[in-house]
Amino acid sequence: MNSLISRTIVAACLLLFVLSNTGKAQSKSDFVRGETIIFSDSLKSEQLGEFPSKWDLVTGTVEVYDFQGKKVIAYMSKANIQPLMTNENYLPETFTIEFDCYFHMQGNEAYMIHFGKAGTITVRSYFAVFKEHKGQTKIISKEPGWMHVAVSFNKRALKVYMNDDRVLNIPNVEEKPLNANFESLSFGAGKDIPSVIANILITEGGVKLYDRLMTDGKIVTNDIHFESGKAILKPESMKIIEQIVALMKEHPELKFRIEGHTDSDGTEQDNQTLSEKRAEAVKTAMVEKGIDTAKLTTAGYGESKSVADNSTEEAKAKNRRVEFVKIN
Repeated sequence: MNSLISRTIVAACLLLFVLSNTGKAQSKSDFVRGETIIFSDSLKSEQLGEFPSKWDLVTGTVEVYDFQGKKVIAYMSKANIQPLMTNENYLPETFTIEFDCYFHMQGNEAYMIHFGKAGTITVRSYFAVFKEHKGQTKIISKEPGWMHVAVSFNKRALKVYMNDDRVLNIPNVEEKPLNANFESLSFGAGKDIPSVIANILITEGGVKLYDRLMTDGKIVTNDIHFESGKAILKPESMKIIEQIVALMKEHPELKFRIEGHTDSDGTEQDNQTLSEKRAEAVKTAMVEKGIDTAKLTTAGYGESKSVADNSTEEAKAKNRRVEFVKIN
């Protein structure tokens, strides 16, 4: 009898484990950022203490705040904000959302992305929840710090990433998200430790690199960043560079012309020279990762091939890009 009871308890526990981990995917990140920027906010031109100008307030109170020496959006109470867009239902069939949020590791902290009837993603310090699905990071830290959150939606499939872990992989979401609100509990606003978010980016696309290359003949990315006015790669640029290096190693027949493009800030000649040097810097990084230099050429076009009018920060961000054009 005792043996039967023990087996029953074990079976029940296993069943509960399976049910509680539906949609869970502790995998290395396969996140691919979309290629067309829909909304971005670096808070670069915002004034401290003011409401962020690219947002609309749904509930509560938020303000631009100085946190660890950088401008962030601070939730001064339990609050909910949404991007200020001309089209209410602005999310396409395939999109990505990214932002950085800070966990103080005190109290009941959470950040939420509301998709209306489609559902809500709730992100806590080491796990994320969407409806009945729950997934957690591989490493559970109890130390305060920043978390990079990314969401990928492709027609009906939803993935959620926390830092480099894919924590949710849901193949079929019943209703397509049309727009997104960003909420936080902000447990410690009254103690001068409000919940904060930064570097919000919403893009259209997110197709795998090889598929994008075969369709368009090139890979366009805004993920390669340089120090201001220089051709020195920032560390975060290596992720996409390493992905393209891996693609070339998987498909050794590939050859690329690396093209650098800038926005219109600065003189035309300076931008031309800068774009050439930046393309060379990307090539150097790829060669150091094992790519044959004969498979790579470079070109710089400065501001001459803008894809947007440079009138807004979003437009300038689109123009500051690197293109990997397939060559024979």
